[in-house]
Amino acid sequence: MIVGLIRLLFVYFVVRAVLRLVRGIAAGMQTPSAPKPPQAVPLVRDPVCGTYVVPSAALSEGTGSRMRFFCSENCRRAYAMKIAQ
Repeated sequence: MIVGLIRLLFVYFVVRAVLRLVRGIAAGMQTPSAPKPPQAVPLVRDPVCGTYVVPSAALSEGTGSRMRFFCSENCRRAYAMKIAQ
């Protein structure tokens, strides 16, 4: 009884090891697909300091074609002061 159980476990582990080996070899033979390049994000230029910023993360002012994007509150204030003069 115990000898039969040991044999059964031995066969199970041998079959499992062989299957894992075969799967590993098969996975290694597949040609790897090239990773997709990251999507390009359009950048906007801060009119004060010239830093390029992602529009969704930038501070903005104005509407439509007069929309300006800023990298920081300091640049937005400087632009407002420059326009007010």
